[in-house]
Amino acid sequence: MSEIYEGVKFKTIFTGNDVPKDERLIQLKHWAMIFAERNLAPSDETGSAGNLSFRINKGENQFIITGSKIELKNALENDSFVTVTNCDIEKGIVYAKGIREPSSESMLHYAIYKQRPYVNAVFHGHCDEILNATEKLMLPETLKYESYGTLELINSVTEILGKESFIIMKNHGFLAIAGSVQEAGYITLRIHNETKKKL
Repeated sequence: MSEIYEGVKFKTIFTGNDVPKDERLIQLKHWAMIFAERNLAPSDETGSAGNLSFRINKGENQFIITGSKIELKNALENDSFVTVTNCDIEKGIVYAKGIREPSSESMLHYAIYKQRPYVNAVFHGHCDEILNATEKLMLPETLKYESYGTLELINSVTEILGKESFIIMKNHGFLAIAGSVQEAGYITLRIHNETKKKL
């Protein structure tokens, strides 16, 4: 199901304009390029349909995520990323540091980090091949389609999150959930490769 992107659906409160600095950004940039090359985050006039993040410190729910309306296929600089320091999901508020809006799925990433304290990376992408192979690969899937960036989508994911490492958001996209940036990337590639064998 294709949905027209209308920008972020939350209010961003910036608590600073510091550009993220973390050695793991090198890995995140690497995987952003792979997502673009493998068409796991398709581009349109608003940027790439996908977002990647990692938890900054264990025991905290702060994370660094790709910014809104960026092209993952481009050579990303640190200012393409945003630090999310907190979220109020019920009120639709994201607290952030950086120079651009955080990804439209920032609240979803926050909810996953909050529910799964040992998860340190979340990759979200879009791939029709993977969605079409959901049943063949017996991948966990949300019950119904929910619009991006909404509380309904967040709830549909957290309801089936459990200890899963790869989830399908029905008629929407996928989530790779892992203990590290590299692991989230490798899980995605493994599923994508298995998909190609099933089709």
